[in-house]
Amino acid sequence: MALLRWIVGGILFVALLFLALQNSEPAEVQFYHWFSWKAPLIFLLLTAFAAGVAAGLLASLGRTARLKRQLTRLRKELRRTDASSGGQAPGGR
Repeated sequence: MALLRWIVGGILFVALLFLALQNSEPAEVQFYHWFSWKAPLIFLLLTAFAAGVAAGLLASLGRTARLKRQLTRLRKELRRTDASSGGQAPGGR
């Protein structure tokens, strides 16, 4: 599994390297007429990708926190149930 992770990481690195080499010309981003920013196209692409990843992680943060709280509550309930039954499995075995 670790070897597969290194292979995928290496392929991704080479793909991003070729993408960077092909898209190094400057590009301009304008926000109406208030703000203008010039940077290499690859930098803008990677910035947009990183912003999308960050937005996705922030969007899933609430659900993840709720699921962790629910899991903690269920584990406490399971421990309480095991302690009250004397540690015996259901069915009396």
